[in-house]
Amino acid sequence: MELPRAIRQAVDAALEGATLADLQRAAQRLSERYRSETRDGRQHLSDEMAALAYLAARMPATYAAIHASLDAVAVMRPDFAPTTMLDVGAGPGTGVIAAHDCWPDIAETTLIENAGVIRSVGERLLTAGGIRRPRWLLHDIAAFPVLDKVYDLVLIAYVLDEVTPSAIRPLIEKLWATTADTLMVVEPGTPAGWSRILEVRAQLLAAGAYLVAPCPHARACPLAPPDWCHFSRRVARSRMHRQIKSADVPWEDEKFIYIAASRKKGESPQARVIAPPIVRGGTVSLKLCENSGAAALRLRSRREGEAFRRARRLAWGDVIWPDAIIPTDSTA
Repeated sequence: MELPRAIRQAVDAALEGATLADLQRAAQRLSERYRSETRDGRQHLSDEMAALAYLAARMPATYAAIHASLDAVAVMRPDFAPTTMLDVGAGPGTGVIAAHDCWPDIAETTLIENAGVIRSVGERLLTAGGIRRPRWLLHDIAAFPVLDKVYDLVLIAYVLDEVTPSAIRPLIEKLWATTADTLMVVEPGTPAGWSRILEVRAQLLAAGAYLVAPCPHARACPLAPPDWCHFSRRVARSRMHRQIKSADVPWEDEKFIYIAASRKKGESPQARVIAPPIVRGGTVSLKLCENSGAAALRLRSRREGEAFRRARRLAWGDVIWPDAIIPTDSTA
């Protein structure tokens, strides 16, 4: 996956004039802050070079993770057609760009971003992407107020790791109050990111929300450390991206975890694939989170005909529907 062409061109234009050495240093600092989940009161994208480094080194992967998460909602809720959207901690509008690619009929978009530099970059990107009349608001995320209206889709992506842990619960409460239909939370696919998602999941269930994705059930998560739930999306690296990271491989895998909750009850799948399927000889091994609330390894063999062929087509993150002819009654 890669950014839409118009956005890639706008990113290239924004990077003109920046030296490779400056971008490399800024990208390294940014990466260290993300990995260590630094909370020192300073925004990750607080200066121009950090903003440019984000565009070159982080925006493609963030876009891919958010897009994949929204795609999962579209699969589970084919009737969902949002026309209004709120993106909290929007950065340069990465999530908005992904959402408009999934649902082009979004007509009203509000972005909340406290960092002026990245907001200025985002205004240019959204113009290049043809986003209609985006509305930008300046708010501190931790002190986010309940707005005077609700939105079909509310998104907060790669933000909770920057928020003081004690501020997450009241923030999610306010976001849910601002949600007319679906709230999406996306976090890095680390054990810490998964832990935050589990807390959000429990809070939303207690508030009466229905889970859309990725969970096929509302029971307790069946995984326990050192295991954790996450997904992955392969991202194409641009020439500049490879230079900044001193990388030879033309792609990278972005690990992420998300939760999507709705005020409307949808269909429940039989299971979701929560690890890369293992194809070996005449068998396919699937690690599944099932609607019974259990996690299990299921083995399909070539002797099972159509069930085997369908199992071979499954990918990490896919759902299995009750009529998929892939029974989940034999454990490897």
